[in-house]
Amino acid sequence: MKNELTNKLEDLLDFQGIATESIHLSSDKVEQAIKISNQIPNELRQWQTYLNGLALFGFEQWLEERGTDNLTVNFADASIFNPVLSNSIPAVCNLNINQFKVCLITQGSFIDEEVSLPRAVVDLPEFAHHLYVVVEVQEELETVVINSFISYADLIRNKTQLNLMPDEDWDYQIPWSWFDTEIDNLLLYLRCLDVAGISLPEVQTKSNNLAVAKAELTKLLPQLSAQNLWEFFNWEQGKTILTNLELLNWIYNWQLQIETEQGSIPNNLVEITENSENSLSNLSKYLPDLLNLLTEPTINVGRWLKNELDDFANELSWVLLPELSALSPMRGISCPTEEIAGIIRELTKNGVYIPPHARVAYHDLLLAGIPLRLYALTWSLVSDSTLEWMLLLILSTPTGIGLPEKIKLRVSDAKGILVEQKLNSNEDDFYIFTNVVGSWNEKFIATVYLTPENQETFPPFEFNP
Repeated sequence: MKNELTNKLEDLLDFQGIATESIHLSSDKVEQAIKISNQIPNELRQWQTYLNGLALFGFEQWLEERGTDNLTVNFADASIFNPVLSNSIPAVCNLNINQFKVCLITQGSFIDEEVSLPRAVVDLPEFAHHLYVVVEVQEELETVVINSFISYADLIRNKTQLNLMPDEDWDYQIPWSWFDTEIDNLLLYLRCLDVAGISLPEVQTKSNNLAVAKAELTKLLPQLSAQNLWEFFNWEQGKTILTNLELLNWIYNWQLQIETEQGSIPNNLVEITENSENSLSNLSKYLPDLLNLLTEPTINVGRWLKNELDDFANELSWVLLPELSALSPMRGISCPTEEIAGIIRELTKNGVYIPPHARVAYHDLLLAGIPLRLYALTWSLVSDSTLEWMLLLILSTPTGIGLPEKIKLRVSDAKGILVEQKLNSNEDDFYIFTNVVGSWNEKFIATVYLTPENQETFPPFEFNP
């Protein structure tokens, strides 16, 4: 098959054709593909991941055998090495060769007259590639054949002209006639063509699709078991999920835990305990935190260091207290400045370091008729040119009655629950506290929990001085 880009390249040089031949895989590459696939829940997705691993290693060997002196090859970000992506997209994405984004489409047999391309790598800008390479995997023979390829420009042009529609399983069935079977042209593209010759769609800034779908996803996602996404969600929901890697990570851990508890995944891959951060109960509890982190406006505690509250914090009735040096050392009950000064003094005696430049604000809340107060202290940390920040949260009762016995203070980030602090049963505590550290681009979300019906989650905290 000839196209405009090929014609342009053939005008540049006379390239000697290379015969298509099988690439035999070594046993260690086969073993590596098996190990990679074992990280995937669901047997069918495991098998596809195994074939994808063989395809990648065969493609890598094919490039090496044809000489890569004038090719810059980087497969470190390949989706096959990221089980979160491999669990959701049945292709090998994110290969980088001379700045070309290359996607491998694995075929086990070429009896079919069409090639299945996942809709995600065609319709979503986040997963669009300059070149799509079809790799035939002869699994029983442990060999692969680099069969054919198509550019993104040709793919989209043909798809548009023929008004090609995807199947219900989120795959496009692409006719073989669209692909260039003169595989030497692939090397010609990679060696001679300017990457700008194949334009890709721009990835748009995050829309409010996730915010709109948040309530629905909060309900639906915990009902997902081992199914593929297309079996459970419509494409609009699928687009929202596939373009949020944090949600894909949650789904992967959820499905992995389900498969592990059913005995389908080796126990050494996932620790099955009630308190494990990836237990089903913790993942279920964490999901609302994650969705709030991804959708809710934030409180910028970095402004506190400039003696300012942002507009959002003002709207929520947060109160910024004076600098620590101006706080009264007396331990008060209802007066926030005296109460926090007394708590800071006790924390310092117990080895909790709070620097003089830290700033503190508080917010009063009512939970199950119980008055509570959440203090948030923050300060910046700089070490080895790394910019980090500290968030110290203190939950107290301004009435002096003492905290309810079952109350908890939970803090999460975009990866999971970081800590869930509760009262020490041996003491009649008037406050509980916890602290977390993150880089300046990290956010944290806090929840005060009494019962499933009585809990309050605060907007995410961020640090942007």
